[in-house]
Amino acid sequence: MVSASPSIETTLRLRRTFQAPREKVFRAWTDPDQMKHWCAPSADYETAAEVDLRVGGKYRIQMMHKNGASHTAFGEYQEVIEPEKLVYTWSWEDGSVSGSLVTVEFRDLGSATELLLMHERFPTTEWRDKHSQGWTGCLGRIEGHLAES
Repeated sequence: MVSASPSIETTLRLRRTFQAPREKVFRAWTDPDQMKHWCAPSADYETAAEVDLRVGGKYRIQMMHKNGASHTAFGEYQEVIEPEKLVYTWSWEDGSVSGSLVTVEFRDLGSATELLLMHERFPTTEWRDKHSQGWTGCLGRIEGHLAES
């Protein structure tokens, strides 16, 4: 198991604007039925999610690649301010990353939403960069999901 303390070098920050109201984006981010449509880096994955959306509640996201590989992330909600902000721990079941921290802010722009994602406490910049690719894929997929729903 690898864990690390926060560092600017190992902190990932992403910003994306979605053409959907904040409440709709927040629901897509937290509703397991919607998460299965976007919560993996590409359409090559099938996703299952469990969410107990409350402070101290746990979540689990299993991403199953069509090549047979499976990746499971889990954690606990530290802060839930609906529909404005989520803070939760993020660990991989295989122990490759443990105790990293995700903060997602949903900023109301009227008919649009600015999403700010910060994922910190990676053990190395390599892990930060791998997660940057994953999160970027997820953000592209949630954008498509929001447009279709």
